[in-house]
Amino acid sequence: MTVVYLCLWLASCSKSNGENTQKIENYQVTSPIIIDTTYHVDYVADIQSVRNVEIRARVKGYIESIYVDEGKPVRKGQILFSISKNEFQEGLYQAKAMLKSAIADAKAAELTVQNTRLLLDKNVVSKTELEMANAKLDALKAKIDEARSHEASAEIRLARTNIRAPFDGIIDRIPNKAGSLVDEGTLLTTISDNTEVFAYFNVSEKEYLDYAADKKQTQNREVSLILANGEEHKSKGRIETLEGEFNAETGSIAFRARFSNAEKILKNGSTGKVRLLNKIENALVIPQKSSFEIQDKIYVYVVGPDGTVKMKNFTPKLRIPHLYVLQAGLGANDKFIYEGIQNIREGAKVKPQFVQMNTLLPQILND
Repeated sequence: MTVVYLCLWLASCSKSNGENTQKIENYQVTSPIIIDTTYHVDYVADIQSVRNVEIRARVKGYIESIYVDEGKPVRKGQILFSISKNEFQEGLYQAKAMLKSAIADAKAAELTVQNTRLLLDKNVVSKTELEMANAKLDALKAKIDEARSHEASAEIRLARTNIRAPFDGIIDRIPNKAGSLVDEGTLLTTISDNTEVFAYFNVSEKEYLDYAADKKQTQNREVSLILANGEEHKSKGRIETLEGEFNAETGSIAFRARFSNAEKILKNGSTGKVRLLNKIENALVIPQKSSFEIQDKIYVYVVGPDGTVKMKNFTPKLRIPHLYVLQAGLGANDKFIYEGIQNIREGAKVKPQFVQMNTLLPQILND
């Protein structure tokens, strides 16, 4: 029995000595800091030329000549296509002949009116005959107007056999080649004015409300355009307007920004990302590296006055590079483990070495 008590006493002493000699590690501890900062948000954008129109045939006929090539610049008024015009030229000749005939008939009718008036003065004819002569003259004058209208229409149809550029721009694909028969309305090509472009991007209702709270921040706001290769477009753009209603399917609303495109790099139908810079004043922030996630919740290890470590959950408002902007859960006076959290367990004791976060901030941002 004495041997059993001795063994238990030795084991108890050994365990007590092990606990007393357990080493307490040193850890850097810091607190949230209040800063003014900026962050950016990228929105997928659909890029469209300020002017992009389809060039269609206005008359039916064969394409006689194509004076431009795909992808080439053109000037306003430059002839792009010509359509066979013989039929329309003949129509114009006929209209001119009808006009001349109508004018001649009217002149003859005027002479008849004059002669009838002389005869009426001599009581050779009745007043009714003069009225009939005047009515015939009025009818022939109406035919002159009708003939002039036909002539103008024929001139317009003939002019439409030459298709001209409506503005300076770049020619797109030309699906029909010379000799092709085209109907009225057939698509010949598309022309784009790419000196400036619109970038349309969708913003969620929540973000829209945030922007709408400060109209000065949204209207005419400067933005950047990130191209598909990740490079930033040389010219800054500005938000001009937004659509009048939300998309019921996506719950978003489209904004429109305008960008200069002097080098003609951007094309109609391109894609990219519109980047908005946002300012935050008096933001309470902590380093992301000091936190960890468990079941969709984010924690830090808070150190108590006696050095005991405890997990504490917080709610971030924003995630910006290397930092969390805090919304709830942590205060400016809370002290938490800065780094090495993978070696810590809740309830452990540490020797805290407090460091102001403003001295750590350059290192945090460069990690």
